[in-house]
Amino acid sequence: MSDYQYKRVLLKISGEALMGSADYGIDPAIVERMAAQVKQLHDEGIEVAVVVGGGNIFRGVAGSAKGMERAQADYMGMLATVMNALALQDAIERIDCPCRVMSGIQMNEVCEPYIRRRAMRSLEKGDVVIFAAGSGNPYFTTDTAAALRACEIGADCLLKATKVDGVYDMDPVKNEDAVRFDSISYHEVLVRGLQVMDATATALCQDNHMPIIVLNIDGDDNIKRALAGEPVGTVVMEEE
Repeated sequence: MSDYQYKRVLLKISGEALMGSADYGIDPAIVERMAAQVKQLHDEGIEVAVVVGGGNIFRGVAGSAKGMERAQADYMGMLATVMNALALQDAIERIDCPCRVMSGIQMNEVCEPYIRRRAMRSLEKGDVVIFAAGSGNPYFTTDTAAALRACEIGADCLLKATKVDGVYDMDPVKNEDAVRFDSISYHEVLVRGLQVMDATATALCQDNHMPIIVLNIDGDDNIKRALAGEPVGTVVMEEE
């Protein structure tokens, strides 16, 4: 543990990251790779919590744009996150790593309800805990849910695993001359409207002094290297 700056971390995985090169659904190879990285951290003694999105199965905003009521669409999106959480739990347990899923919406036959103190106790015992169904409320993204859960459980940092290797001053997919930041302040992210997380999630992390590390989901040890302090991805933190 002396090699790592953080003891308890919350990992946010986007639903889109789980579908790989497909148009929708879950890529088993990516889920297994993420499970292996989680186990790697677990075996190093790091307490790991996870929030997973649902965009690979259903995106609430897209449903709303097609005429569906936003709240109804968001609830469907929450159910999609539960499906992803169960898939990730299965992959983690198959490599002999204890894992439990806690949902913001009660569905007792499938997973247990989210209870803050129980979640913290599970992390202390060495279980990986996956938080499903977002915050349990419509109109809030899974980014905001990740920031909320990270603050609630007293995480030392929030890791956002994406398809890009950090935060850029513009979209690196559309602009070849986009510049990546090694570190950036919450304030600058909000003022410049950079797509790190949604503004509510970024502001929540700022208010609670929660560092955000944005890194690429690809690679077998990116997360481990970032937690060891290596310059992997972008760190969003307080202004010095």
